Amino acid sequence: MIKDMTVRNLSPATQRSYIHAVTKISRHFDCSPVHLDVEDVRTFQVYLIANGISWPSLNQIVCALRFFYGVTLGRDAVPERIARAREPQKLPIVLSADEVVRFLEAVASLKSRAALTCAYAAGMRVSEVVRLKVADIDSARMVIRVECGKGGKDRYVMLSPQLLAVLRTYWRLARPAPWMFPGRSADKPIEQNVLHAACRSAVLAAGLDKRVIVHVLRHSFATHLLENGTDIRIIQVLLGHGHLSTTARYTRVSTHLIATTQSPL
Repeated sequence: MIKDMTVRNLSPATQRSYIHAVTKISRHFDCSPVHLDVEDVRTFQVYLIANGISWPSLNQIVCALRFFYGVTLGRDAVPERIARAREPQKLPIVLSADEVVRFLEAVASLKSRAALTCAYAAGMRVSEVVRLKVADIDSARMVIRVECGKGGKDRYVMLSPQLLAVLRTYWRLARPAPWMFPGRSADKPIEQNVLHAACRSAVLAAGLDKRVIVHVLRHSFATHLLENGTDIRIIQVLLGHGHLSTTARYTRVSTHLIATTQSPL
C-alpha cells in the first residue's frame, strides 16, 4: 500500500479513489506503479476503455494517477501528459413535426400541455417554462420575456399566434397569477418534476419509440427552425447560447439539410 503525507490531506472519498486507481494499475501490470511511465498509463487507459468503463469513472482514475505521479512521486512533467477522457458528443434526439403533434395531444393536463407547448414553440428550457409569469407574455410585440435563463441572462423568444391561442385558452380557464403555471400553491410555480412526469406519460400515450424528455422539445424547436431556413445566428439568440458552436450541433441532426444537399456525384 502506498503511504504518503499528501494523501492524508485529501477527503476520505478522494483517498478511496486514489488508492483504488493506484491499486488497479499495479494489479494490471503486476508491478509497482513507481516503475511505470506515461506510455504504460496510456496503455492502461486503452484497456479500461476497451472493457467498457464509464467516462466519469475513467476521469476519476486519471485524476488520481495525475496526483500520484505529480504530487506523491514529484514528477512534475508527467500529469499534463496523462490525458483526460472527453466523452464523445451524442446527437440530440429530435421529434418530427407529426411526432410533436402526437406528443402534445397526448398530454392529459391542460396546464402541462400549455407548458410543454411553450417548451417546443419557444425553445424554452424546462427551468424557464416553470418560472414563466403571466406578465412575461407580450402579445402586443408577440414576444415572451425569459428572465434569468442559463447563466442568469435575460432574453426574448418569439410568441407565435398558435402558442398565444393555447395560452389564452388556458388562461381563461385557469386564471393563473402571477405565475403562468402555478404549483399546488398559487404563489409558487409548478415543479419541474411535474412536467417531466407529464412528458413520460405523454410519450407512452402517444406510442413514441424515442427516448423523449422535456429537453427534446427544445432540440426539436432548434432543428425545425434550421430546416425551415432560419439563420443559425438567430437560433443561437433564441436559444440563449453563448457560443455559436453549441448551436451548430443542430446542423448535424437536420435530416432535411442533409437530404437536400447535392452530392458531387
